[in-house]
Amino acid sequence: MQMEQTKAAPAFSDLAPSVILDAVEALGLTVDGRLLELNSFENRVYQVGIEDDDPIIAKFYRNGRWSDAQIREEHTFTLACHALDLPVVPPLIIGDDTLHEHAGYRLSLSPRRGGQAPPMDDPEAHVLIGRFLGRLHNVGAAQRFQYRPAITLASFGYEPRAQVLDSGILPDHLATAYQTLTDDLLAMVATRLESIPAATIRIHGDFHPGNVLWRDDCVHVVDFDDARTGPAIQDLWMFLPGERTEQEQALHPLLAGYTVFRDFDPAELALIEPLRSLRLVHYGGWLARRHNEPAFCRAFPWFTEARWWEDHVLTLREQLAALQEPSLDWRPY
Repeated sequence: MQMEQTKAAPAFSDLAPSVILDAVEALGLTVDGRLLELNSFENRVYQVGIEDDDPIIAKFYRNGRWSDAQIREEHTFTLACHALDLPVVPPLIIGDDTLHEHAGYRLSLSPRRGGQAPPMDDPEAHVLIGRFLGRLHNVGAAQRFQYRPAITLASFGYEPRAQVLDSGILPDHLATAYQTLTDDLLAMVATRLESIPAATIRIHGDFHPGNVLWRDDCVHVVDFDDARTGPAIQDLWMFLPGERTEQEQALHPLLAGYTVFRDFDPAELALIEPLRSLRLVHYGGWLARRHNEPAFCRAFPWFTEARWWEDHVLTLREQLAALQEPSLDWRPY
């Protein structure tokens, strides 16, 4: 469930360049006028030039998505990882705080880190990423989130499904197929989740290759904005690309690195397809929830087209079949 913040904020459409630069200067930095908008849809993220220093990243938080307490809890998690020399990008502490306000907007600043997407076909890269995740999950298991929610069947399944059905975007000829298909899909996911009571910890929550910056055989992990409570496998399965054979080839080096620092329960492998199913349903609901925003209309002009929804329903049908396949196999050495 998306949580409401405690204070109202102006719309992102009013976030003019002058407001962004003034917000950074109000935190004690001298800007040089350079401003580059970075790819982000939930929040607004900018690279801001600083006089006589490296640029910094300014992140302005979406109104109504996270409360102040939830944002600070994410920051605390990231800072705890950084304190143990994990290659994460934490927010800057300015005036004893990481979350700030300017002109009604909430924001944080962080160092800029560069890099490319990791080489997904390199087993050594999977070993390195696995080691990082093992260390990250050791930090995640040390405490519990108090304010951030967990990955649940309701928040990632039934609620986004309802948003699609209530949005009016779904073409009439697909409405019944989508409803009955997601009925079956989520019922099967529920059964699987109940049969495998995996331990839950603090996790990154959105650990896909786009959030890993690869440079000189080193990684920097960014964007803990979706950090929440969930099973360890949620941070692992998105690095298993392609068909089953390719997934198994990537799984072994990934877990070889992971288990250097932390044990892994093989039973969690049976959660990969249920979690993938929830992510697919959640994605449709996310787009339905944001479809009236100008930034989304520009980025996803195909979203209201019947062809996209036909493909989405087909993907969900294929996912229903995938849920009935045996889970990936791995045994520790």
